[in-house]
Amino acid sequence: MPFGLLTGLNAALAWGTLDVITALGSRVVGSLRVTAGMQFVTAAIFAVMVVISGTTLPVDPRSIGLAILLGVIGAGAYLSYFTGLQFGPIAVVSGVVAAFGGLTVVLSVLFRGESLTLLQAVGATIATVGVLLTGLAFEGGLRSVHFAGPGVAFAVIALVLFSLMAITTDIALETMTWLQVYSIARGVNASIGIVAIVALSLAGSRFVERPGDGPSWPRSRVIGAITIAGVLDVLGLIAFATGLESAPTWMVSLAASFGPAVTILVAVALLGERLRSVQWLGLAGIMIGMVAIAIQ
Repeated sequence: MPFGLLTGLNAALAWGTLDVITALGSRVVGSLRVTAGMQFVTAAIFAVMVVISGTTLPVDPRSIGLAILLGVIGAGAYLSYFTGLQFGPIAVVSGVVAAFGGLTVVLSVLFRGESLTLLQAVGATIATVGVLLTGLAFEGGLRSVHFAGPGVAFAVIALVLFSLMAITTDIALETMTWLQVYSIARGVNASIGIVAIVALSLAGSRFVERPGDGPSWPRSRVIGAITIAGVLDVLGLIAFATGLESAPTWMVSLAASFGPAVTILVAVALLGERLRSVQWLGLAGIMIGMVAIAIQ
């Protein structure tokens, strides 16, 4: 198995498990709290790693700017995704976000000069169609076609931002190590999340209110879930960056995009969620498309 594929799959396993935890947590305390909490844990872990390893942060303005940009994009991506998981079915939202690997292939060709074969182009098309079938509900004819839930709109935003994260990370790794990149980026993520919570709370926004229909968890369970999610995020990021350092961006990203597939399997098998037949067909299209794209 190619090293890039292996590291991408490791990231997928970590992020797919993380998604289930954060989806449930978002329905207890809200997506903004979960996002900020998880990113604070992640930032703290990377900060400890910097201190223990004696790593020095970059001083080059371009490198610092790239890391900060990655942090801003990441903050938007995670918040969009977790908000989608809060308001929409986990299986459907995750299925849509899974297509970020296909979009990353296109961006890799356009901005990173990587090659794309005819088979990979066909695979990207199949995956795109699969996303449409997964994210749309067909009830009573074409005139009634609509998004399967409000979470899907947030999932589409997350899809684009996760693709931009992959490209930006690859560029940043040209001049920095993954620890330097993530120590800055995750610090920015956590700062944005904390500032957003404080600002929205002071403004009396309903966006920071706890969902009224979520499960009832004790505070200790919420903290534990957020901490575990942060640890899984760190493991996924390290696996992803390690793959990018020695393998094509499209290969690692495609493998990592199977993370939502892990989430879907857990949501359907353990949480009792159900998909329509056309959405199962869409998921199948995503999987077939991803496999076709990954063939060298």
